[in-house]
Amino acid sequence: MSSSELTWLDAAAQAELVAKGEIEPAELAEAAIARIERLNPQLNCVIFPRYEKARAEARSRGAIPGGIFRGVPFLMKDLIQTVEGEPFSWGWKPFKDAGMVARSTSYVAAKFRAAGLIMLGQSAVPEWGATLSTETRAWGATRNPWDTARVTGGSSGGAAAAVASGIVPIAHGNDAGGSIRVPASFCGLVGLKGSRGRTSLGPAHADFWHGLCEEGALVRTVRDAAAALDAVAGYMPGDPWMAPPPARPFRTEVGQPPGRLRIGFMDRAPAFHPGLDPECPAAVRGAAKLLESLGHQVEANFPAALDDATLSSAFGKVVAGGEARQAVTVEKMLGRAVGPGDFDQWTWFLVERGRRLKLVDYLAACEWFNEFSRAAAGWWSGGFDVLVTPTMAQPAPELGTFKTGPGEHPSNVGVRLNQVSPFTTPWNITGQPAISLPLHMTPGGLPVGVQFIAAYGREDLLLRLAAQVEQAAPWADRHPRVCA
Repeated sequence: MSSSELTWLDAAAQAELVAKGEIEPAELAEAAIARIERLNPQLNCVIFPRYEKARAEARSRGAIPGGIFRGVPFLMKDLIQTVEGEPFSWGWKPFKDAGMVARSTSYVAAKFRAAGLIMLGQSAVPEWGATLSTETRAWGATRNPWDTARVTGGSSGGAAAAVASGIVPIAHGNDAGGSIRVPASFCGLVGLKGSRGRTSLGPAHADFWHGLCEEGALVRTVRDAAAALDAVAGYMPGDPWMAPPPARPFRTEVGQPPGRLRIGFMDRAPAFHPGLDPECPAAVRGAAKLLESLGHQVEANFPAALDDATLSSAFGKVVAGGEARQAVTVEKMLGRAVGPGDFDQWTWFLVERGRRLKLVDYLAACEWFNEFSRAAAGWWSGGFDVLVTPTMAQPAPELGTFKTGPGEHPSNVGVRLNQVSPFTTPWNITGQPAISLPLHMTPGGLPVGVQFIAAYGREDLLLRLAAQVEQAAPWADRHPRVCA
């Protein structure tokens, strides 16, 4: 097997080679480190390298846990999940400058380690994960390997660039408004967000942004998405939610027939949205034709609640409240007050907005989440199995799109964020599983993701269908311009 062939194997295939004794974990780690050193100057996606520790772990083959991904190189995202003794920054310059080091290992980080993954470093994120482009004062701009003038997405932007370019086959991500699915769409990857309560944010956090966040991974294949969910899923003591336990491991759903499904699709913008890039509805219509050819009942139908303009307002209030609360936490961690000089303008705008927010308005937004969730769930209980939408309203925009321009009010950044991403947030609110698949390419060579959403707790059905689609319309031979 050539070096190039080995690079583009998914994590499951690399783990199989290790299990068979056909390659050593140390070889995989060394090759991935070489790819980081070659590609990271162009992409700027890997931070906090830990190469010597990773090399030592990889050489101690007997000490590597015998999990699903034993011996496979990996990146941890620099947000929420932590490893004791390792640095973290949340994409924020004050934390980077202070040399912050984690005092404990989070549950999901421990589960990734138990799966046998070898952490080579961490992946870059936007400041506090609060925007859709990974551009920070702390680390600079992370660039899209398909077009380095464009964003990778956020907040798992560094992870997406690393996986799309072939640096590693799998990297940690988390998703509170689309932060796995957004970069998956922009970078041509598979990105799965599980049902609410499928993964744990503990022990440091009970939830994040009123239950919006789930943990997962950026990967290139559906089977890796399923196996990654197996690796990190599961209730931990004290978690505020618990998703229905699966009947069997998620990875065993891959390859199982999904049956004939009733599938609705949305190939237009929500009523409150100014409109989509033509490539995005084209991607959905192409997926609908493919699904029909696979024997499914497909029709233009979707939850009416998706046209409710309240969505962006309620989501914005909950996020702002969460960022204001986070500011209180970091002041304790730094031992000082924080101010506008510590932040990008957009992040500081969120903190200030959250501080001004009345409790009654915050609680009203949380209550609206419930109203929206019940309205959306009624569509599934009315007889549909899966909804198909664009993942994003456009392909990856240019770097700087989500920065505040000279003399511009930061609220305009929020307008642009909502215009680019109207389709991912609803499923964080409802807690339903959603997956972005790289089913379309623009004439200019940019990936466009298509999003599939199932009812709460039905990752099994989603993975069966996604695997069927992957087999019918494979994407494994597509590689970006900047790649290994």
